[in-house]
Amino acid sequence: MLTKEELDRYNRQIILPDFGEKGQEKLKLSSALIVGLGGLGSVSSEYLVASGIGRIGLIDNDIVSISNLQRQILYRENEVGMKKAERAKETLNRLNSNVEIQTYPCFLTEENAIDIIKDYDIIIDATDNFKTRYLINDVCIGLGKPFVYGSIQSYTGQVSVFNLTKDSCTYRDLFPHSEELSLKGNTNKGVMGVLPSITASLQTNEAIKIITNTGEILNNKLLTFSILTNEFNTLNLTPTSKAREESLESFEKLR
Repeated sequence: MLTKEELDRYNRQIILPDFGEKGQEKLKLSSALIVGLGGLGSVSSEYLVASGIGRIGLIDNDIVSISNLQRQILYRENEVGMKKAERAKETLNRLNSNVEIQTYPCFLTEENAIDIIKDYDIIIDATDNFKTRYLINDVCIGLGKPFVYGSIQSYTGQVSVFNLTKDSCTYRDLFPHSEELSLKGNTNKGVMGVLPSITASLQTNEAIKIITNTGEILNNKLLTFSILTNEFNTLNLTPTSKAREESLESFEKLR
C-alpha cells in the first residue's frame, strides 16, 4: 500500500491513464541494478529513484574526474577525485530517502556478476564496453532477468530490451561476434553532453514500463537515433536459438 506522502509525491504518475496506484505500487515493490555510474547511469539512477522504485543497486569502481562533468550530471566540481558509488548514493538519498540504495564500489566481473545480479528484478546497462555487456547478457539469460541495453557514441544512441521472455532476443543476436568485439574495450570516445541523458531516459522509461506492464516495450526491437539529424528509427530484431544457447553456455562457465 502507498502512504499518504507517497500518494502526494507520485501524484503526476498515479493520475496517468493505465498507470494508477497499482503501477506505483509495482514500482515500490521492484528493484533494479544499474551497471555503471557514468553518463547513462547518472540519469537512469536519478529518474528511477525519483519515480519511486523500491530498491536500486549501483555498481561502479571509478572516481569522479573533471572530464566527467560535461555529461555525468550526478556529480559536482567539489566531488572530483571521490568514489562515484559513494557520491551517487548520497545525492540520490537526498532526492528520495524512501528508496533503498545498495552500492557496489567494484567493477562487474565474472567472479561477482551472478551474486550481484541475482538480487534484482531488472538490469540496466550503463556501461561503455562490449565485454561487460556480454557478461550482463549471459548472466541475465541464465537467471531469467530482463536486460535494458543502452549505447552511445558521438551523436547517436541505441536502446533495446533483451531477454524480456525466454523467446526474446539476446545481446548476442544484435552482436554475435563476441570474441572479436570484446577485445575492443571502450566503445565510446567523443560524445555530445546531452546524448547520455536522452538515451538513459529512454532506458529508464523501458524499465518502468516493464515493471508496471504499461505501453509497448522494445522487445525484439532496436531503437536508434541521431541528435544531429533528429531521426529516430526502430528496427526489428530476430531471436535465434544459437545466440541463446551461446549465452547459456557462457553462463554455465561462470557458475
